[in-house]
Amino acid sequence: MVDTPTQEMKNQAQRKARRSRQLSSTQVMFAVILAIALMLAVQFSSRINDERNLDQIRNTVEQDIEALREEQADLIQQLDFVQSDAYVEQWAHSEGRMVRDNMVLVIPIPSSDILQQPSTQEIQTIEQIGQIETTLPEPESWELWWALFFDLQPPQFGT
Repeated sequence: MVDTPTQEMKNQAQRKARRSRQLSSTQVMFAVILAIALMLAVQFSSRINDERNLDQIRNTVEQDIEALREEQADLIQQLDFVQSDAYVEQWAHSEGRMVRDNMVLVIPIPSSDILQQPSTQEIQTIEQIGQIETTLPEPESWELWWALFFDLQPPQFGT
């Protein structure tokens, strides 16, 4: 069989079409480089995003550390005050109701009655007495137990 010129031309055209459909080594290399560059760009952008998140976390942690340092400084200052003589004196006056030798303890007691001015006779009687006892009499032990159990004042027998 002898190829006719038209058939030969068709075969050549088919070969050229096959060659043009095949990728050259330059095209393959360019595609590989493009794929690698794309992967690097994606990784780089994710690293930038991670870095931003780490910056936010670091800023938050630094703010927490600063707040804790301030709280620690306040607590150290409060501890120093509590261990000082000034605190003991303040507590003794306010909560302990203690006084020094030259002081007089005054505890205001609210009354439902309206206080009246004392008469001159009452003033003279007070001056004659001299010193007024400021301590309450010690309650009997049964009165203390009564108050603990019933949270009420004990009944007054015979008074």
